[in-house]
Amino acid sequence: MGTAFAHPVTLWITLATIGVVALAAAVIGALTLLGRGSPALRRELWLRLGSWVVLLPLMFGPVLAGRVWTIAAVTLLGLACLREFDRATGLFREYAMVGVVVAGLLLVNFAALDQWYGLFVALGPLTAVAILVVSIPLDRPSGYVQRVALSLVAFMLFGLGLGHLGYMANDPGYRPLVLMLLAVVALNDVAAFTCGKLIGGPKLLPQTSPNKTISGAVGALVVSTLLVMFLGSHIFAGTPLESLPKLALLGLLISAAGQCGDLMLSSIKRDIGIKDMGTLLPGHGGILDRYNSLLLVSPAVFHFVNYLVGLQGTGPTRLLTGG
Repeated sequence: MGTAFAHPVTLWITLATIGVVALAAAVIGALTLLGRGSPALRRELWLRLGSWVVLLPLMFGPVLAGRVWTIAAVTLLGLACLREFDRATGLFREYAMVGVVVAGLLLVNFAALDQWYGLFVALGPLTAVAILVVSIPLDRPSGYVQRVALSLVAFMLFGLGLGHLGYMANDPGYRPLVLMLLAVVALNDVAAFTCGKLIGGPKLLPQTSPNKTISGAVGALVVSTLLVMFLGSHIFAGTPLESLPKLALLGLLISAAGQCGDLMLSSIKRDIGIKDMGTLLPGHGGILDRYNSLLLVSPAVFHFVNYLVGLQGTGPTRLLTGG
């Protein structure tokens, strides 16, 4: 594990996360002992904490274990999100379409594992073409636009979107960056909720997400940006991304993309008339409800950092195909 914690930021984030969970358990335990809050609220808090106790090792463990484990975890996460999306939207009935999306998702992650950036980039348009064509031989023009649109959205989000998170693991110093993304995205949600409750004020998008406020969105932008500026100054020391203005822009990008990912999923759920995409995580809903922010954050951060610093790795490429 010495290599896993070679960068101090990796250790800081890991220890801080453990500390936050321990503090949350102590606070909820105190509320329970003192009888503060309603039983329903205390139960909800315990359920949420229990889910985090399970989720955090599943999130941080693969990143600490190595790039192969990270890419494998991203692949499984993409498949889990796709399954929830398919069942919620009815896409699961279109076997041919789902088959193409799954194949595209697996190939994207294979390209990341192989460090084959050319294939990784090409799979976007190639899979899109396959999605457009695959159902034509079925001779069912009715519903064509809907099933193609759903399939394209699914591949773009769970294949390409999350695939960028896996490709980051090819960079020798990926651990602090990926852990920073995971930590900031989680804190972004907490900061938006907390600032919204403490400050209140006008709703952000009441028809899309009635509980979100403008104050919460702004508070999340500020908190997340400050954290990225602090951690990023250590992660990117000695690189063109070391400057505070660029790190501030990165922080704003992560927070804004994370909130847009959450609002995007809220729009989908409102459109199809459901509250949660699943029930696997008590207190959170489904896997997709928990990880929606990463769908937009991952590609945005990948290309921002790749443009300024480079994220395609310094080692051999096409490790498996031997190009």
